Amino acid sequence: MSQALLAGLARTTRPQSAVRRFLALDAVVTGANGIAYLAASGPLGELLGVDAGLLLELGVFLTAFAAGVAWLASRPQPPALAVKLVVDANVIWAVLSVVALVAWLEPTTAGLFWTPVQAATVAGFAGLQWAALRAAAR
Repeated sequence: MSQALLAGLARTTRPQSAVRRFLALDAVVTGANGIAYLAASGPLGELLGVDAGLLLELGVFLTAFAAGVAWLASRPQPPALAVKLVVDANVIWAVLSVVALVAWLEPTTAGLFWTPVQAATVAGFAGLQWAALRAAAR
């Protein structure tokens, strides 16, 4: 990803600020997703064709993960290793989402749409965070 494109996406020319902004965006989106799964696991489970218990567990995980990512984003200079762990977790989440869709979920049409969209979103966060981290290391 070019430095100019990265700066445009992050609305900053300071790479460390870009890392923090992409982490913060990840935390907000992931947190909202987690809270939705916690608050409405039953209806969302029916809509997506996913077990409500699984969505509830995912909601707990996502909410805790989002809190950790938000804390990391609040640091003046997030440690590179911690950011790499977030990137790795996002990549794993995206891959496992697609694997789950193919291997063991029996989603509704909405679930067939939602799962790859959220996987692509999370993979996008991983890509942006990784590119910003690399730019900050230069």
